[in-house]
Amino acid sequence: MADKKYWKGLEEINHASTPKKTADEFPDELPVISELGKADALASNRRDFLKMMGFSVTAATLAASCEMPVRKSIPYLVKPDEITPGVANYYASTYAEGGDYCSVLVKTREGRPIKIEGNKLSKISKGGSSAAVQASVLSLYDNYRLQGPHIEGEEVSWRNADEAIKGELESIAARGGKIRILSSTILSPSTKQVIKDFIAKYPTTKHVVYDAVSCSGLLSANEVTLGKRVIPNYRFDVADVIVSVGADFLGTWISPVEFAAQYSSRRKVTKTNKRMNRHVQIESYFSLSGTNADKRIMVKPSEENAALLHLYNAVASKTGGQSVTAGQLDDQHKAEITKTADELVAARGKSIVVCGINDVNAQLITNAINQLLGNYGTTIDLVNYSKQRKGDDAAMNELVSELSTVDALIVLDANPVYNYPDVDNKLKQGLEKVKLTVSMNLKKDETSEFCKYLCPTPHYLEAWNDAMPKNGFYSITQPTISPLFRTRSAAESLLKWSGTDVSYYDYIRDFWKQNIFPKQSRFSSFDVLWDRAVHDGVLDIEVSGELTVGNIDAGSAGAALAKKSGGEGMDLVVYEKVATRDGKFSDNPWLQELPDPVSKVAWDNYACVSKKTAEKLGLKTALNKINESVGTETDLLTVSANGYEITIPALVQPGTPDDTLAIAVGYGRDIAGKTGFIGQNVYPFLKYQSSGISNIVSGVTATHVAGKTFKIAQTQMHHSIHDGLNERRIVKETTLAEYNENPFAGNEDRAFVQKHLKSLYPPYENLKNGHHWEMAIDLNTCIGCSACVVACTAENNVPVVGKDEVRRSREMHWLRIDRYFAGDETNPSVIYQPMLCQHCDNAPCENVCPVSATNHSSEGLNQMAYNRCFGTRYCANNCPYKVRRFNWFDYLGADSFFKGTIFDNDKDPHEMADDLTRMVLNPDVTVRSRGVMEKCSFCAQRIQEGKLKAKKEARPLKETDIVPACQDACPTNAITFGDINNEKTEVFKIANDERGFKVLEEIHTLPSITYLTKVRNKDKSEA
Repeated sequence: MADKKYWKGLEEINHASTPKKTADEFPDELPVISELGKADALASNRRDFLKMMGFSVTAATLAASCEMPVRKSIPYLVKPDEITPGVANYYASTYAEGGDYCSVLVKTREGRPIKIEGNKLSKISKGGSSAAVQASVLSLYDNYRLQGPHIEGEEVSWRNADEAIKGELESIAARGGKIRILSSTILSPSTKQVIKDFIAKYPTTKHVVYDAVSCSGLLSANEVTLGKRVIPNYRFDVADVIVSVGADFLGTWISPVEFAAQYSSRRKVTKTNKRMNRHVQIESYFSLSGTNADKRIMVKPSEENAALLHLYNAVASKTGGQSVTAGQLDDQHKAEITKTADELVAARGKSIVVCGINDVNAQLITNAINQLLGNYGTTIDLVNYSKQRKGDDAAMNELVSELSTVDALIVLDANPVYNYPDVDNKLKQGLEKVKLTVSMNLKKDETSEFCKYLCPTPHYLEAWNDAMPKNGFYSITQPTISPLFRTRSAAESLLKWSGTDVSYYDYIRDFWKQNIFPKQSRFSSFDVLWDRAVHDGVLDIEVSGELTVGNIDAGSAGAALAKKSGGEGMDLVVYEKVATRDGKFSDNPWLQELPDPVSKVAWDNYACVSKKTAEKLGLKTALNKINESVGTETDLLTVSANGYEITIPALVQPGTPDDTLAIAVGYGRDIAGKTGFIGQNVYPFLKYQSSGISNIVSGVTATHVAGKTFKIAQTQMHHSIHDGLNERRIVKETTLAEYNENPFAGNEDRAFVQKHLKSLYPPYENLKNGHHWEMAIDLNTCIGCSACVVACTAENNVPVVGKDEVRRSREMHWLRIDRYFAGDETNPSVIYQPMLCQHCDNAPCENVCPVSATNHSSEGLNQMAYNRCFGTRYCANNCPYKVRRFNWFDYLGADSFFKGTIFDNDKDPHEMADDLTRMVLNPDVTVRSRGVMEKCSFCAQRIQEGKLKAKKEARPLKETDIVPACQDACPTNAITFGDINNEKTEVFKIANDERGFKVLEEIHTLPSITYLTKVRNKDKSEA
């Protein structure tokens, strides 16, 4: 595959050269530094922008202000035993947001959480994390959080709120009125028991679980198939063949951190392990899973049902199953699906089929395929089944219908006014008629506006809780900081209102003592069990009782599904982004500024269309952008369906089927700090059908809005080191068959390059002694999830710059994920490549700095002396990898941030408390100032910490002593760091692997990062 051509965007394959920077990089309307006058004017403008953000990430730039106030250190009168100033403490805890789960370690400094790490003791998340998990610490210091209970908009004491709510509940219960609790998925078994106790006190209560992005169809199908409304434990780590129909299991579906770890464990090919799993993705939008698939079958959204039915028939014909009626599908897709079925049958008992279609019949057909293949009990575990998604669309639909007769509604961590499809406003009208409405959430949202009582809950880092994500797997959440505001856990509030005067901590302990301790024999004392669970963060108990697979009526399910297959006109598929997910995290600027792995767009949602569809709709600006320059402008579309209409920018996205729109949910919020309102809300397009809320809409009308354009922040061509006409091989790949024949496959040119390298640089002899730090990145297991990018932001105080600055190529991320397309532009393959400072031994940046601000250490690190740098940017111009970032600090005020949005926004900037907003900063990392260059340091502070720890313990340095933030966050273990001078380290072994190569090695910069050639499990016809 040496002659394969790669491209980062359609700009490259449709133009003769790499596009130049946009003309508005230095626009007339922005004052240049010389026009800003006094330093206080700059500080004032920047503060306006940072106040508008309302998050402590802004402290990274505030701290560097020219008028930084003097703050005196105050010593402890009585120092807590567990706190040593300057030394971090770690506490095991649990991230459980709705159905999302991850066991974590929380790094604290002087009593404040500053960083989230994965917990390697967890058998579920296995030390990995996601972008949302990494960014969750920022939400702790959000000034938009509710700071105390409210009654009809007035802040009150908890006693007054409790007395009023309890009085109304008792009055309603006495007359037999309806009480409803509406929540998202609750993983806490203790909280579920609290709700049961509450129902026992108020018997007219009913608990309804609603998830904005639902797996209700899957749950309903499993209730039929397995006799229990649960999700089985999918084991991607033991599957030889994986087929996904519309399920982005690596990005957003059910448990992506867990699935990513399992999936990648079967893609680490070596000379001694030349086998890897085979992944086929059938989908209607370019998902993270689709970009990592060995084979991607692209269908229209309305054809997903037909594709699933044809897959079932092809498998059934080879296994003696009952055939079903299938929808229309073209011959090419039929042939591809038949071939996929052959692969599944050849891997009976070692294959797995998953489906993301929220339809009970689609899930029944999927279950039938897995049953025919003998996957239950092997790749699909029926003992440790999952409890991560419990939303019931039918129950939610019933609640909306009966809301006008409900007397009390308690909303717990749910926001249906925003994310429930309600074009007719039945939900809002019903809420206005409910006598007692209570919102228990972290902050104000669209639903809390309709609630009389606001009872704010704490951030998960401030409170005790527990979780049971799977049968037999338990986790503890413990507070890592005293509550910042007058908040109280929802479970404790329910206890108070049901007349139980006990703290939630005591309740959890008692629940574990009564319900969990008796199920195990490992610990003879409950106190020992509890202390171990709190220390480790996790507790696993062996359970028995495998679910039984019943008979599946595939004929009836297939007939019902076939009626929904196909469709004329344009389709809309609604999906979740990897970062902002269902919209709950849309007010987190770390996640908003994170470019989407596929589209590379930050700060907005948009309508993805194919190039052919763009031409059909007359999207001239979008097409000009492809043909002329990187640009920032695109056309607007008016999209209409199901009585709802929005105007949204269009983005030509390779991998999108013709006559299809793909739009992300989670945007266009009305109440979500200062970032959540970005984009357009597409939830109202959806509609409840017989078995659930489908994410696919047919009969959509899309119209080009003439004369108007929209500026997006798309980073796909920013800091590009690749040229479509250049023969330099930035990324390398091969096929599994070629690798089995030749371990150097795809990397054959490296030996030639190394043999003919010539250099004017003298060799660094001193680097052969002592430590020489290097990194290795496996392109085969990097899935592009970007958890490493957010982890780097949190660890190194990287500032958020806002949409306008990102649009001008001024994002500050030290680590970026370059996404390369290859092959057919209609349905290309994708390679992700993390790109950061390469710490070159022959670093071109070092010899052009006039003040030696960038220099080489005796351990091979390319260092930055920030107090020397005065911003010539010679180093950035001389860097062939384009990984150095300049602090412009021309981020201006709030008005700048709102430029480019479709609608003007006149909300006033939110005042912030400096003491709170500084608390997320890592004190071990220098905060940079205006005019200074910065870039990846290989987490130099962690290197020093590891060396000091080994020195204090009088032992040699171990490989596990130093783990950079990016490596620590990675759920797939794609990143390895260590000392290349130590032949026993993993990084040494990888650097000398046949697949190992270094980017732009031919220019002899001697980079310190080795990449492993990507291996695809393809046959010759697909190569």
